[in-house]
Amino acid sequence: MNTSYSTLELEREGKTLLLWLARPEKRNSFDAQLLKDLAQAFTEIGQDPSVRVLVVSGRGQSFCAGADLSWMRQVVDYTFAENRRDSQAIADAFQALYSMKKPTIAAVNGAAIGGGMGFLGACDIVVASQAAVFSLSEVRLGLVPACISPFLLRRAPAGALRRYMLSGERFDAATALRLGLVDEVVPAEGLMAKAKSIAASLAEAAPGAQAVVKELLERVPGQSLDQALDYAVDAIAKLRAGAEAQKGMRSFLEKKPCAWD
Repeated sequence: MNTSYSTLELEREGKTLLLWLARPEKRNSFDAQLLKDLAQAFTEIGQDPSVRVLVVSGRGQSFCAGADLSWMRQVVDYTFAENRRDSQAIADAFQALYSMKKPTIAAVNGAAIGGGMGFLGACDIVVASQAAVFSLSEVRLGLVPACISPFLLRRAPAGALRRYMLSGERFDAATALRLGLVDEVVPAEGLMAKAKSIAASLAEAAPGAQAVVKELLERVPGQSLDQALDYAVDAIAKLRAGAEAQKGMRSFLEKKPCAWD
């Protein structure tokens, strides 16, 4: 796995990988290089069995402030084809994160603005600092949160997001918690400790089972009851017959801790 990126910093702590957006002088805002690095990093992390949990956070005071102003100046003169290419890069980066088979955590240390809100939808668990602020600010620029909306609308109800997608107004961490965009709010000084604690708990579970849980959460809500039950029965039957579940059940019955591969 590549650990050298111009816009990211990667740190290993046991089975947890910390991925830092590392453009603090630009408030960790998106440009073409950051999006390229994110897509590559998320793809490679997803394929690395030695990484059990991913934590994403930002260096400096901001989590991710959306689009870089220099990048936006270029976009003003883009053709439709060029705009579609850049929009696809945003979609690809978040899709690589969302589709990862292992648990992911966003540790929101500061402002999450515009496209930076996409991490809240693409990660499995979101912990935010009390100092964090949020905004789906695109409409104030004549734009919409198009590429991140499929992820956000899988986390929070459309009715909860409607006001903020239409207004672009800023809101605090307590509001983000109420809307369902955030799972837990903690004091700023305890943010990474909380994220690492959750990561350590996640690493105690079976990785294959976690991958199936993520698949279940994605597929079952869109299925009819008959389809969901057929899928669920098949999924658990396959797991029970597999080596991972056999190991886990034997360890449980023998009252021994199970060390997952």
